[in-house]
Amino acid sequence: MKKIFFAFLTVLGLALSASQVQAAGDGIAWDKAPSRTNELGALQNGAKLFANYCLSCHSAAYMRYNRLGDIGLSEKQIKDNLMFATDKVGETMKASIDPKLAKEWFGGLPPDLTVIARSRSAVGKGSGPDYLYTLLRTYHRDDTKVTGWNNLAYPNIGMPNPLWELQGERSPIMKTVMSHGHEAKAFSGWDTVKPGKLTQNEYDQAVGDLVGYLQWMGEPAQNQRVRIGVWVLIFLSCFIVIAWRLNAAYWKDVK
Repeated sequence: MKKIFFAFLTVLGLALSASQVQAAGDGIAWDKAPSRTNELGALQNGAKLFANYCLSCHSAAYMRYNRLGDIGLSEKQIKDNLMFATDKVGETMKASIDPKLAKEWFGGLPPDLTVIARSRSAVGKGSGPDYLYTLLRTYHRDDTKVTGWNNLAYPNIGMPNPLWELQGERSPIMKTVMSHGHEAKAFSGWDTVKPGKLTQNEYDQAVGDLVGYLQWMGEPAQNQRVRIGVWVLIFLSCFIVIAWRLNAAYWKDVK
């Protein structure tokens, strides 16, 4: 039994090592995404970016428009600025693209993004928000691809840059480095091909807002859950002190 147990541990260790090596070899290291799930202004801007640049192809089928009231938007603001595929505020956020055209153009339906920030992660790189934050900031022009775009975080990605008007067009600057006695190409910066509507800092802020919204959308009640949890812990702490003193008072005359 011991031999079987140790053999199982060895196989498990090799599998984990292999997965880490594979994860490390896919694209570049992920940048840390800013945490903005408590910032209403950032969430509102992220919702606007999502509705204008993501909902044309991607759905959020488990999210209803009226839930955006939780981030401070009125029903009128939602109807006037964020609803393009329906006129009912109680409907779910469905993509405006025809599913048949999506299958014809992309070979399949673009994935639903309701919980993308919670589901996307990789060993040794970071969280789902980190992946999304890096992905949306590392698109570059690549004429060898059908879409004309590629991505450093997701090499050979099939989706073109949805925010190219805001970011502009860039090409990566690669330098030659020595790795284990062999020459290899390493990313060292960006060369601007065509400027976008936003500066680089403004674009990073916009992507941070969008990722914050995607993170909030995956669990809209997360902030409320944390606040309730804090109050529960405070109550339990106070109750422990009261229970301790009551116990001492009850047993003080018992020998």
